Amino acid sequence: MILISSPRFQEHTTPPGHPERPERAEVFDQVASAWRDKGGRVVEPRAATREELLRVHDAAHLDAMETTRGRAVMLDADTFTSPESYEIALLAAGAAVQAAEHALDTGEAAFALVRPPGHHAERDKPMGFCLFNNVAVAAAAAIARGLSRVAVVDIDVHHGNGTQWMFYGDPKVLYVSTHQFPFYPGTGAADETGSGAGQGFTVNLPLAAGATDADFAAAYRKVAVVLDGYLPELLLVSAGFDAHEDDPLASMRMTTAGYAAVVKSLADTAARLGCPMALVTEGGYDLDALRACLEGSFDSII
Repeated sequence: MILISSPRFQEHTTPPGHPERPERAEVFDQVASAWRDKGGRVVEPRAATREELLRVHDAAHLDAMETTRGRAVMLDADTFTSPESYEIALLAAGAAVQAAEHALDTGEAAFALVRPPGHHAERDKPMGFCLFNNVAVAAAAAIARGLSRVAVVDIDVHHGNGTQWMFYGDPKVLYVSTHQFPFYPGTGAADETGSGAGQGFTVNLPLAAGATDADFAAAYRKVAVVLDGYLPELLLVSAGFDAHEDDPLASMRMTTAGYAAVVKSLADTAARLGCPMALVTEGGYDLDALRACLEGSFDSII
């Protein structure tokens, strides 16, 4: 497995007290450094191109984000930029594409440690701390190179509304999500299953507040069945760790070991199907839990 990360992800700054803070990137740097010390490979990210972003975002959204370059802007009640944020968001999306490309080119897993996160960003707007939809950009890049079955499994505690809607009518991308429900952003009901040609290619497995490791293990047995039926050519994981019991933004009771088991389940399914796997960070706002979950995930994949 390779890691894709950079100290530059600390440069996206948010207002004091904001949960999606630069210290999260310090955790990424710490785990990347430890990975490198153990002989692992860490790769610097590249910026996503406009062509890559336009596959999932409207041109007007890209233009609006570019106007924030060099400025601190409040985009909505939760989402902010600092002068460096536009450039850093391009690196986050580009790192996700790199992770997918590496997995496809080598068969080796790749993990992009990035911020800002991405799965709430919609085609035409930023949302929920997210500027560009990193994993969606990666999925679209894989389709552009000729794949016809890409699976995105979202393990974040919040539903990835942006990713769901971008591919809601597209059978080339299977979107599967476990998440606290009802909860922000309000989407992700079990009856949201896709539309038109994409009917059946969105699978939401909503979980009640207080769900435990056992609840998640049961859900991921269902996820494995769904993936077995789809036979993806690439598995992308929106790797949010905010269902952890110590996370301040949600009400789940997942442990570090429970998260490691979820990632191992996905890695085992990918290996069984002969499917390359790439992971991209999303949420996770308790710093100690974030670090422990990343390290547990690494151990589950290698």
